[in-house]
Amino acid sequence: MGFAMPSGLHRTYGAHHLHFITCSCYRRLPFLDTARGRDRFLSILEQTRQRYRFVVVGFVVMPEHIHLLLTEPEVGNPSTVMQVLKQRTAHVLLPKRRRRNPLQRNFFGDEAQRRVFWQARFYDFNVWTTKKRVEKLRYMHRNPVERGLVETPEQWRWSSYRFYLLEEAGPVKVNEGLGKDFVSGSGGVASHLSAFVVPALRKEREGRGTLSVSVLAKSKSLGHPPG
Repeated sequence: MGFAMPSGLHRTYGAHHLHFITCSCYRRLPFLDTARGRDRFLSILEQTRQRYRFVVVGFVVMPEHIHLLLTEPEVGNPSTVMQVLKQRTAHVLLPKRRRRNPLQRNFFGDEAQRRVFWQARFYDFNVWTTKKRVEKLRYMHRNPVERGLVETPEQWRWSSYRFYLLEEAGPVKVNEGLGKDFVSGSGGVASHLSAFVVPALRKEREGRGTLSVSVLAKSKSLGHPPG
């Protein structure tokens, strides 16, 4: 399924909304199809979170696109964050350019295209209600299952699902940051998610059956999803 980018894309910042962001790899190619690539992306996302001081409420990394649910950063804005995130991941994950004989340059006409990692634009949807927060989180967490990559959301370790369901710490700190209005207090994101998301996830998990504790523990120790 593709993600159409509207030609007259308008972004709304400064309203203290969450931002549901979708960004695709160039031409929807699976540049994030390896565990190493997805791990590197999450490492850079955490470094960017710390530098620009925003809260990661949820995420999923798919082979050819990502979804993020973020607060607005204290430094810059979501566009700044995405520009840095895209540039740094492209620098790290793109194959290093090999020196070629200038006379052979015309034989590699696709080289310039392969140097592009991300689509130029990203989709940004403002989220300001609890209903939409839960909807976007569930959509992200179900993505790997809908695509047939795993049987259950907890098997895909490149998402925030295991944090919410199992309180498992991962490479990206979820619901942690300097935006206190978003992560604490009676009206904060954390309290809403605790009240709505976690029971919903547990109910869904009980309804469809779960992996055994031993399988989950083995998956965690090996550092990759079981199966």
